Amino acid sequence: MASDKRQEVKGKRGTASKPVSLTSIPSKATSRTSTKISELDRVLGGGLVPGQVVLIAGEPGIGKSTILLQLADKLGDFLYVSGEESVSQIKIRAERLGIKSKSIQVLEETDVDGIVEAVEQMNQRTSKPKNDSTVQRVINLSGIVIDSIQTMATSDLSGMAGSVGQVRECAFRLVRLAKSQNIPIFMVGHVTKQGSVAGPAVLMHIVDTVLWFEGDKSLTLRLLRAVKNRFGPTDEVGVFEMEDKGLISVSDPEKLFLTLDKKTTPGSVLTSILQGTRPLLVEIQSLVVPTKMAFPKRIAQGVDVRRFELLLAVLQRRSGLPLYEFDCFVNIAGGITIKNDPSADLAICLSVASAYFDKTLPKGSIAIGEVGLLGDIREVIAQEKRTKEAKRLGYRVMITNREVRYLQEAIRKYLK
Repeated sequence: MASDKRQEVKGKRGTASKPVSLTSIPSKATSRTSTKISELDRVLGGGLVPGQVVLIAGEPGIGKSTILLQLADKLGDFLYVSGEESVSQIKIRAERLGIKSKSIQVLEETDVDGIVEAVEQMNQRTSKPKNDSTVQRVINLSGIVIDSIQTMATSDLSGMAGSVGQVRECAFRLVRLAKSQNIPIFMVGHVTKQGSVAGPAVLMHIVDTVLWFEGDKSLTLRLLRAVKNRFGPTDEVGVFEMEDKGLISVSDPEKLFLTLDKKTTPGSVLTSILQGTRPLLVEIQSLVVPTKMAFPKRIAQGVDVRRFELLLAVLQRRSGLPLYEFDCFVNIAGGITIKNDPSADLAICLSVASAYFDKTLPKGSIAIGEVGLLGDIREVIAQEKRTKEAKRLGYRVMITNREVRYLQEAIRKYLK
């Protein structure tokens, strides 16, 4: 009886899949299509893969729709599906960005089944009667934009658009469409107050790539990070500058973070941080002001304030600077934020010491190194790569653990 049930279950399932040896699977080179946006290609790993599904998220107004409309203009034969804006609003943005491509199709739709049907019809070749002399253009879509996934819904499920079930099911159907038609799909995702993608966690799992837009909307700097990428690295960062005509790729981002004036100023120290695999030169600016308050101020912009307080304690204890009588301020020029990168420790300490002594570092100097609680200077990841980039840009005085081993020794050598 039990064996009959097992045979019945096996019959319903059909023929089971058989495992194959990993070495017997033929190797295939991944074909990519360039987006013609250099920084976007860098983050994607070289370009778009056929059937790739990309989720792009970020705060409202950061530039998600802008870069996707620019992408549609570069590649052509793009279907832009809008569930938030009307076609006239998209037209206004396109005119502002100077986009006049006739190959961009705009669809104002929130029903995911209607979108799938429209795409299948656009990619389907229709036969013409022999006596029909008109030339019919067949559209082979090079990509689809879904703006946004939280506005999509299907009538097969109950619940409003944006609910967990609707977002999950709509995403599944769009992924199936991308794989079956070999069309890259970009989904725009909303973010929550906590800074995560709105909707179910499975949304980030089922897509191939998750891109995250960062930046202060009051500044022109925009950073595009790959949080997940099945077809490329997740340690690359794209740098953009927001201008009147959209997002512009920045091949030399140092100009955004360094002052054009080459004259050295007390409190200003250059360092090299790592954004993905790319070293970026940034300027650390510090200000030390005497105070009569019982509790001096410790204000940091672009740096973790707890890390800043720790470094001030090292300066007081290991280098003998009486900073308990001064308000201390530190800022990263250009609006960039240093996250979990201790390579700027030495530059922050020397910047504060430079402001305290009112003396400048030698011209053309750059400081790279982690500072320990004992006041020792430690080597950081990809230090050789950072110093090579600094030398390429004309900086010759390297302040690292190879020149000085302790923070007090560095202050004595370069500031006294």
